Amino acid sequence: MTLTVVNEPEASRYALLEDGERIGVAEYELHDDEIVFTHTEVDESRREKGMASLLVTEALDDVRANSDRRVVVTCPYIRRWLPQHPEYRDLLDR
Repeated sequence: MTLTVVNEPEASRYALLEDGERIGVAEYELHDDEIVFTHTEVDESRREKGMASLLVTEALDDVRANSDRRVVVTCPYIRRWLPQHPEYRDLLDR
């Protein structure tokens, strides 16, 4: 099993792929200097296996590496995830 996360800007989402099949998404909207994460979802049969966390980690790493945008979170999952991952808090203050 190979897991990858890819940015699909034409669909405004990061996709979590398992052997090329999309099994999760982190949707976003771009506004000026902000990227607003609005919704995160992983296929129900793959939940509770850390895959949503992997998706969010990879998405935020990509934002950090390839953008100067400030991260804004309206997604309930990421709101619960962020306090457990303080290494990403700086992205909220850019």
